[in-house]
Amino acid sequence: MEEAELCFPQLLNVSCKKYKRPHSETMFIYIVLSFISLLTVVLNVLVIISISHFRQLHTPTNLLLLSLAVSDFLVGLLVMPFQILLTEPCWFLGDLVCVLDYFLNFIIVCSSVVNMVLISVDRYVAICDPLHYPTRITLNRVQICVVLCWVYSVFCSFLILYNNLKQPGRYNSCYGECVINIIGALDLLLFFIIPVTAIIILYMRVFVVAVSQARAMRSHIAAVTLQRSVTVTVKKSEMKAARNLGVVVAVFLMCYSPSYCVSLSGYELTIGSSTNIFIIVMIYFNSCLNPIIYAFLYPWFRKSVKLIVTVEILQLNSCMINVL
Repeated sequence: MEEAELCFPQLLNVSCKKYKRPHSETMFIYIVLSFISLLTVVLNVLVIISISHFRQLHTPTNLLLLSLAVSDFLVGLLVMPFQILLTEPCWFLGDLVCVLDYFLNFIIVCSSVVNMVLISVDRYVAICDPLHYPTRITLNRVQICVVLCWVYSVFCSFLILYNNLKQPGRYNSCYGECVINIIGALDLLLFFIIPVTAIIILYMRVFVVAVSQARAMRSHIAAVTLQRSVTVTVKKSEMKAARNLGVVVAVFLMCYSPSYCVSLSGYELTIGSSTNIFIIVMIYFNSCLNPIIYAFLYPWFRKSVKLIVTVEILQLNSCMINVL
């Protein structure tokens, strides 16, 4: 074996062997991942500033979107740059950094999943029990749920990666690898099956109630009074919000499903292979798509971005500007 083929030429007997990838493919992966990473950071910063700055946007639903945007921002800022390094044939940052990178990755991915569940619960209560929504879904309760979401994410990630954190590098077969071993069934159950099942059940219920309300409104439209018409407008507003967030959830499922479908099939993917990179990029690309969805579906986001870009948010009392 030639020295040039080893990750650590000075460690002839224990160094990992480099695998060769075409230069054009390597450059393509670097450019795509770097672009997605930068775009993810910029777009999610706009979401975070918008919801944090403008008081009109300080609602329970938007607080959940803010938590999701923070997860997506961390994906672009921390996770994807390390993922670029993981596409290299050799890992030079050591076993501890390798495990901590995966640990951070699991926390952020788990928080995104749990945020989606919380968003689904929020829409479920808004559509299926609108009269009690203001009392049941309050800012304080949502803040507590967001904190618990992140605590749960840290706990689950620690549980799944415990053996790796206890002894970093224990599953590497040679120097220059970044390999972890997780409890696949637990990962699948906590990060996919339970949350996705909850999301689907909640949105099916929301869809059924929304359809029944639409039929009731059509059948009684002639008898609607002025007071009733106000109620109808509120319901339409809630349904539109449910539809918009339903798009966010649907895109989330499309981006995350390939990875877990491969896990369910039992098919083994080679680390660093093109298929493996594509599946991972699909998961991370979801963090870039969410703000793009907001731009198309939420007028408040477009107005907020315009105020941010034109630096009008630096004006006195700009937080009171009407963006709805």
